[in-house]
Amino acid sequence: MRMSEGVEWALHCCVTLAWVGDDRPVPTARLAASFDLPPAYLNKRLQALARAGVLTSTPGARGGFRLARPPERITLMDVVAAIEGTEDAFRCTEIRRQGSGSAAPARDFRGPCGISTAMRKAELAWRRELAQQTVADLLAGAPASAADRTRRWFTTERTGT
Repeated sequence: MRMSEGVEWALHCCVTLAWVGDDRPVPTARLAASFDLPPAYLNKRLQALARAGVLTSTPGARGGFRLARPPERITLMDVVAAIEGTEDAFRCTEIRRQGSGSAAPARDFRGPCGISTAMRKAELAWRRELAQQTVADLLAGAPASAADRTRRWFTTERTGT
């Protein structure tokens, strides 16, 4: 399974927003500048997070984004689903019924394909793992210096000092 870099950007933004706090929304341009990312592309990801209820969006000149819930209530799966969608990564198309399998009796296909079963089991395992980890877990695993550096950068950026 390969996830887009949008997932990484979204997770870093969630961590950053948690460190910065929720006193004021953080503009997309500021978030993008903090990671040297293209603002338009990042904004699409932030909007997807807002539609999924991970972030809140405030329009206008003083607008931007904030976490919609406490970090311990935002799972990594919430973020992945918001960015990548909720479709299964593997989709069985029953190719075993094609070619030489097209002449096989229907009883040969009563049970699910072993490949489909194995892939579904693996996908459920990674989804469960992502659902058990939260943004708060990411915060706890980060060095304190990263949180301090981020807060200083955003304070400086916001005040212009």
